[in-house]
Amino acid sequence: MQVRSTYRATKYCVRQVPLRRIRGAWTARYLDYCTQPTTKPSDFLYCVYGSASTSKSGNARIKMAAVFALGSNGSGQLGIGHEEDVSVPKPVLFLAGPPTTVLSVVGGGNHTLLLGGAGELYWSGDASSGACGRVPEAQRQTRPGFRSMEPGPPSISTSPVKMVAATWAASVFTRRGTLGLNNEIYTCGIGEKGELGHGPLIVRLPAPERIPNFPPAGAQVVDLAACMSHVVVVLSNGEAYGWGNGRKGQLGSPSEIVSCPRKIDGVEFRVARAVCGKDFTCLWGDPSDGSFVLLGSDKWGLRSSIPQPALNWRDVAAGWSNIYLLRADGILLSWGRNDHGQSLANQSAKFRAMAVGSEHVLALSESGDVLAWGWGEHGNCGPAAPVGTTKSQPSVIVSSRYVPEGSEIAKIGAGCATSWVAIQSRRRAESPG
Repeated sequence: MQVRSTYRATKYCVRQVPLRRIRGAWTARYLDYCTQPTTKPSDFLYCVYGSASTSKSGNARIKMAAVFALGSNGSGQLGIGHEEDVSVPKPVLFLAGPPTTVLSVVGGGNHTLLLGGAGELYWSGDASSGACGRVPEAQRQTRPGFRSMEPGPPSISTSPVKMVAATWAASVFTRRGTLGLNNEIYTCGIGEKGELGHGPLIVRLPAPERIPNFPPAGAQVVDLAACMSHVVVVLSNGEAYGWGNGRKGQLGSPSEIVSCPRKIDGVEFRVARAVCGKDFTCLWGDPSDGSFVLLGSDKWGLRSSIPQPALNWRDVAAGWSNIYLLRADGILLSWGRNDHGQSLANQSAKFRAMAVGSEHVLALSESGDVLAWGWGEHGNCGPAAPVGTTKSQPSVIVSSRYVPEGSEIAKIGAGCATSWVAIQSRRRAESPG
């Protein structure tokens, strides 16, 4: 597989800056970047937001999560201090205390949600829809960065957030209830097609509110997925429920707008995972038996192109018009729309993790490179491809060879033309994905 290297743009030689002691922790607050290439790894110093220590070689060791972003940023959804698109990874600003680890990063049309390892929920981007919760006007006028989001009324629950997803202009997340089950589902933002799940009369929620009387007693959420205008949850009893825009059949029958959680009937297997595209939903059973069902639009031949059998997968994901399956052996399969090179032509490469955005993909290779391909007009796949290269030719946007000593790429994420890479201490990092 040919890979277009963007190291010249994504390796940053920086001037050595002293660590400032802030609130009892040595913290690297600001770094001055330049784009001059260098061949000495010792010349690289990476941005650290959180406490840091320095090794004998002088390299910074990350003790808090360091998150980098690139791509569409017209509403400040990258959280990097301004509202300009960027095509090289830039460090995000945590305007609240940064997380130690990152569990997931998801993007709506113009907002981003970041879930920390301890259940902390952060937001950045356009807060006018309510998708970022209740935000004081003073905060909306400050520079873009990640702030803490109040995950629901404290009077109901104070437990950490467990899962998070986003539609175009709404946010969905879960928390553990009083019995310790992951059975409280909250939504906020705008949902003119039922995306909020609170009934036909609720089309906007300026702050998170719990969906009442769901899930059924004794069940908890084991998977949560969303796309442009619909949401699907998988429960511990093997059932799947959905709400939002179901006019193309993506929420089962009848094909209509569904304003409250509705069970997806007719599934002949126990559902384990769900992925959502713009106008479709794909439900997956146990990886060992290859069971699946595709609901909704099949405009791009998704149903007929699913590999047979779809066995032994490690992860599944979907873009607006594509489906991706990462097998246990590291082979990444993809099918669907391909006018922007969204589908990876060469299937011999092996990957540890993947993250799928609206029309682009990030994947962490077994060698430690983060590759990006697909529609990258906003810089979410790295700098523009040189003349003569194909759209589907992956670009290396981050490499493990240049992360600080004792750290590793622990999480990747992709949203609506946005890309994310989290670097964490190796002893704290979880399985990337």
